[in-house]
Amino acid sequence: IFSPGMYSEEWSRNRQGREKAVITNFSFSQLPEEEKRGRIKSHSGNDSEESIPDDRYHGIYFAMLLAGVGFLLPYNSFITDVDYLHRKFTGTSIVFDMSLTYILVALSAVIVNNALVERLSLNTRICVGYLFALGPLVFVSVFDIWLELFDTQQSYALTLAAIAIVAFGCTVQQSSFYGYTGMLPKRYTQGVMTGESTAGVIVSLSRIFTKLLVEDEKNNTIIFFLFSVSIETLCFLLHVVVRRTHFVRYHTDRARHSWLKGQINNFTTKNHSGYQIHYDSSAEEEVISPDAVNLGHGSHGDGIYVRFDVPKPDTKRTWMSVKELLDQRCAVARMIWPYMLSILVTYFITLCLFPGLESELRNDTLGEWLPILTMALFNMADFVGKILAACPYEWGGVQLLVCSCFRVLFLPLFVMCVSPVQHPLLAHPAWPCCLSLMLGISNGYLGSVPMIQAAGKVPLQQREVAGNTMTVSYMAGLMLGSAVSYSTYSLTSQSLHADPVWFMQGKSAG
Repeated sequence: IFSPGMYSEEWSRNRQGREKAVITNFSFSQLPEEEKRGRIKSHSGNDSEESIPDDRYHGIYFAMLLAGVGFLLPYNSFITDVDYLHRKFTGTSIVFDMSLTYILVALSAVIVNNALVERLSLNTRICVGYLFALGPLVFVSVFDIWLELFDTQQSYALTLAAIAIVAFGCTVQQSSFYGYTGMLPKRYTQGVMTGESTAGVIVSLSRIFTKLLVEDEKNNTIIFFLFSVSIETLCFLLHVVVRRTHFVRYHTDRARHSWLKGQINNFTTKNHSGYQIHYDSSAEEEVISPDAVNLGHGSHGDGIYVRFDVPKPDTKRTWMSVKELLDQRCAVARMIWPYMLSILVTYFITLCLFPGLESELRNDTLGEWLPILTMALFNMADFVGKILAACPYEWGGVQLLVCSCFRVLFLPLFVMCVSPVQHPLLAHPAWPCCLSLMLGISNGYLGSVPMIQAAGKVPLQQREVAGNTMTVSYMAGLMLGSAVSYSTYSLTSQSLHADPVWFMQGKSAG
């Protein structure tokens, strides 16, 4: 007895001799297209499960690594071009402003993504993120760098606006990918995080080679940005292909089934009105629900017929209330709080120093090459750290937090590399290079392990929420570190240009 628009779930067991067969049939006629594919398949014999598909040739892992490249490459492309930025915006805090703009918008994007996780499909959020990342890269490359259609002030504002759009798109994409890989085996989360560091390595090497091979700064900058656009496009196309593979669909469907089972249990526990369980009790003694209706036509011999009727919910009811969203995330946070704090502290200390303070390093011999080299060393060491995070060692959450806190020693050491301005205490370029290596490898390792291990501390159906919650902590650390990094700007700049560009404009206008 079904009315149109109802969900139905139907189980039937039929005996043939002594052998039993269990047929499971789910009908989700009203669910989004992505969830329709999450149907439960038939089982036979002793409830044997479908064989787990293999990631042949590690193609899925490579695609996830490139996914990590995709959501950090646009921002890295903007900040790694530090020599061009210093020449074009002489005497300004452009790198600091870009960093803070990115982090503030990114934190807002993480919060928005956590709200949209129940409303928009995973693929929609990721694809929109890619489009938001590609748009500003192409626009700035063509209209600002190549055609030079804007004056300095307009270009400054345009650069920050491009960073804001990139930040929103890439962070929605990043947060969604952590939820996405949380449904896959652990190594794929590590692959995405390794991809983040790979983005820095690719961009750093790209800038070094374009600067070495093409003498004209405008031309080498255009080539540098167009290379970034091509890599980002490749990442987007790979995502479209990979999400349709049997391996990815198997694991994401499994997570959705687990979520659906939890929803059914919640309905049963809360005894929502309109929810009915119909049993043919001819072969079952226990009656599951007081409102169970005995359907005579569902009984054949000693088989069992069970039917769950859930009236189609009103659209407003399918959207979680703000309170339910907060309760869900608080419950997850209580399970993974040491990992949340660990990743927050790790990225807070890193952003206090990188890219802002490192971009201001100067040396009489190396000149503008010193910040380019230290950024490249940081990115390469970060890449190594994320690879080491794949080593099978189970850290405790508190242990990770303590190790993250020890990184505070980097702060005074880096300050001694730039202060006093004319004669730094650690003046030799080997000092910032070695410190960048250590900062990078510790950031890569301690920034990855909490994210990887946190997903295993929550039930399967809550892993996407755990991934998004960890990303909130990650972004909070980035925001706080980026804000604090402004305090180091006065240590690296002459008093002549200690003011940010908007204060300079205000003074000149006065």
